[in-house]
Amino acid sequence: MTSDLDADLIAAAVRAVPEVSGLDSGRFGDIATYLPGRRVVGVRIRPEEIAIGVISRYPASVAEVASAVRAAIGRGDRPVRVAVMDMVLPATAPAALGRLAVKEEHS
Repeated sequence: MTSDLDADLIAAAVRAVPEVSGLDSGRFGDIATYLPGRRVVGVRIRPEEIAIGVISRYPASVAEVASAVRAAIGRGDRPVRVAVMDMVLPATAPAALGRLAVKEEHS
């Protein structure tokens, strides 16, 4: 899929990953692809890499999320960097978990 470098297709594939709650553009909004009249949040395509920003679902680990996202995108011609910006916790999650720090995994 990444050979087409279609940000909309990549975003749809990532949203379909069960460990992913949604896409996120990051703290400064820089994980995005700008298209005429709009932007695709959570997907940034550059010549040297593809960056994906996600909100994960508890209890998936960063490594599990990154692996699932890469599998959904498919093998491409450049590395894929997955940044887990936040995590959705179920109502039964321990209150001590609170807000988690951003974690990234590079391929």
